[in-house]
Amino acid sequence: MDQNTLLILLIIFVAISAVALFIQAASLLGLFFVARDVRTKLLASWPEIQEIIGTSKRAAERVEKHIDSIGATSSEILSVTKHQLLKVDDLLSDATGRAKVQMERAEMVLDDTMTRVTQTVSFVQRGVIRPIREVQGVLSGFRTALQYLGRGGRPTVDHATSDEEMFI
Repeated sequence: MDQNTLLILLIIFVAISAVALFIQAASLLGLFFVARDVRTKLLASWPEIQEIIGTSKRAAERVEKHIDSIGATSSEILSVTKHQLLKVDDLLSDATGRAKVQMERAEMVLDDTMTRVTQTVSFVQRGVIRPIREVQGVLSGFRTALQYLGRGGRPTVDHATSDEEMFI
C-alpha cells in the first residue's frame, strides 16, 4: 500500500470519528435540555413532594406507635389466654379425676347393693318361701284327703264319665 491510500484511509477514519463525535455532542446537548426540563418540573413540584414525604413520615410514625401498642396488647392477651387455658386444663384434669373416683365409688356401692339384694332374696327364699310352700303342700294334701273322704263311696256317673274322657 502506498502512502496515498493510507492517507485516504486515515482521512476516512478521521471523518467517521468527527461524525461520531458530532452525534455524541448532539445527544449530550439533547440530554442537557431534557435534564433541564425535568429539573424545572421537579423544582416546581418540589414543595408538594416534600409535603408528601413529611405526611408519609408522620403517618409512618403514628402507624409504628399503633403497631407497637397492638403488639404489646396481643402479647398480653396471649399471655392471659395461656394462663387461663392452663387453669382450665387443671380444672378439667381435676374434674376428670374426681369423676373417675365417684364412678368407682358408685360401682362399688352398686356391686355391694346387688350382693346384699341377692343375699336377701336367697334368705327370703330359704327362710320364708320354702316353709310356706311346705305348709301349703301339707294343707293341699289335707284338703285333697278331706275332699276324697267327703265325696262318699261311689263316684257319680257324670264324674266317672268325665274322668274317663280325660284319659281318652
